[in-house]
Amino acid sequence: MTDTSGTAATAAPPRAAYRERLYVTWYWWPLPLVAATLLAAEIHMGYPGVRAWLPYLVIIPLTLLLVLRAGTTRVAVVDGELWVADAHLPLEFAGEVEVFDANQGERPAGGQAAVKRKVLGPNLDPAAFLLHRGWVGPLLRVRVTDPDDPTPYWVFSTRHPRRLAEAIAEGKAQRAVEDRA
Repeated sequence: MTDTSGTAATAAPPRAAYRERLYVTWYWWPLPLVAATLLAAEIHMGYPGVRAWLPYLVIIPLTLLLVLRAGTTRVAVVDGELWVADAHLPLEFAGEVEVFDANQGERPAGGQAAVKRKVLGPNLDPAAFLLHRGWVGPLLRVRVTDPDDPTPYWVFSTRHPRRLAEAIAEGKAQRAVEDRA
């Protein structure tokens, strides 16, 4: 008997050519936690008794949750698609890929921000897909070649832009081979 339900146990898991998660850098943690503790202490001083500890039990875990949530951004190339957070782009519609390293070319007085300013500045198309994380230096810009898509390109942060660009190129080549077969 054959399984025709499409849920066969031998189904291959999705192949990930590239996968990363944009975690918040360690030095971004102390300031929000200190601010949350000070806020909880301020509320604590206004209420005597047992409920005085309630702000510590609510505000500090909530702050931890918010900082962790900021680090849940995922970037991946899986089964012929580029995934950035919840958005995905089939690699057949991925055009030119440009890498903007944090230390690329001349380093003006502004340093890393000056390089990002060129990419994210006034020449940025408002219709572009943008996912920028300030704690991640490099950026990648991927042109969208789908004529039905109003998005001209994607600009997003990634820690390893060269590896991601290679994974996109390999995925496009593999997709082209599969389409020919």
